[in-house]
Amino acid sequence: MVEDWLALINNMNGAVRDLRKAAPETLKAFSDMAQAAHGGDGLDHKTKELIALAIGVATRCAPCIAYHAEGAVKHGATREQVAETLAMSIYMGAGPSVMYAAEALEAVDQMLAKTAAKA
Repeated sequence: MVEDWLALINNMNGAVRDLRKAAPETLKAFSDMAQAAHGGDGLDHKTKELIALAIGVATRCAPCIAYHAEGAVKHGATREQVAETLAMSIYMGAGPSVMYAAEALEAVDQMLAKTAAKA
């Protein structure tokens, strides 16, 4: 295992909560922007999470990968859909994206296992 993605989310939640207390106006604006980006009817939530996951890989943001792997699974993304999304991210981001795509697939596998364990 490269990373415990569920633990990363838990750790980041605490850090973001602290940041929200330190910079409430900025984090409120960011939250509003996130809600706006998730709005609209042109794309479903799963597709939006897959796009965010690909961008997380391309920008090499491990916490972004964790959160959007969780979001993609929550909205019904399959491992195959994630793999195709990651292939596009690799194509656009070259070698470094391969490394982060491998981590993103591991994150999705952990989220799928968590979902299966709850069922």
